[in-house]
Amino acid sequence: MNESSRFISELEILSSILIRCFVIGVVFVTFWFIFFLLGRDAAYMIHNNLFQISRHEYDLLNYCGMAFVKVCNFLFFLFPYIAIRMVLRRRNA
Repeated sequence: MNESSRFISELEILSSILIRCFVIGVVFVTFWFIFFLLGRDAAYMIHNNLFQISRHEYDLLNYCGMAFVKVCNFLFFLFPYIAIRMVLRRRNA
C-alpha cells in the first residue's frame, strides 16, 4: 500500500468517525429536548432546590445549552466531515 492510498483510507476512516459523532450528537440533543419537554416540572423542582434559580433561568439555561451543543456538533463534526468528503471526491475524480 503506497502513501497516497494509505492517506485516502485514513481520511475515509476519519470521515466515518465524524459522521457517527455527528449522529450521536443529534440524538443527544433530541433526547435532551424530549426530556426537557416531558420532565420539565420535575427537573425544574430538582434544580430549583439545588441552585435557587427561577423558571425563566432554568428554561434559558436549557435552550442555550441545547444551542451550544448543536453549534459545536455542526462545527466540530459535520463541517469537517463535509470538507473531508469534498477532498476525497475531488481526489477520485
